[in-house]
Amino acid sequence: MEYPQTGAIIQIHSYKHDGHIHRAWKETVVLKGSEEEVIGGNDRTLVTEADGRTWVTREPAICFFYAKHWFNIIAMIRAEGVYYYCNISSPYVWDGEALKYIDYDLDIKVFPNGQYDILDHDEYERHREQMNYPEIIDKVLKNNVQKLIQWIKEKKGPFAPEVVEHWYKKFIMCRK
Repeated sequence: MEYPQTGAIIQIHSYKHDGHIHRAWKETVVLKGSEEEVIGGNDRTLVTEADGRTWVTREPAICFFYAKHWFNIIAMIRAEGVYYYCNISSPYVWDGEALKYIDYDLDIKVFPNGQYDILDHDEYERHREQMNYPEIIDKVLKNNVQKLIQWIKEKKGPFAPEVVEHWYKKFIMCRK
């Protein structure tokens, strides 16, 4: 599998199941690129929505994308602690243009105290009907919600405080 190389500045493109672009992040620095995962960092990067609206991210973020898990995790570093925004999504692909994935609507927001909320059930159900998600995809996505909750509760992967701290330090060094 191809993957972006450490040190590269890449774009991230999010799509919907029907192939339409959902959102694009202009610049993310690759902190680690491998067959299993891509870890990136960005801060105040331009984001373009499908309808052309743009906005700029407000805080530094460390992004974790996986080749075999149906989710990605964004750790947002704020003064009051690390907030996580977890997208239930397809595994990433790298085509040389951008890191790409399909966003499947369901999200989990994790607060610095470890509490979490599952978001966008209604949007997921609406899109599942509109875009005819296959039954196997629905099952895989729901299983990955449970896997992600387990990671959150066990402080596994990016949810271990030292993991985000480690990658944030690397990101700061890359920016100097």
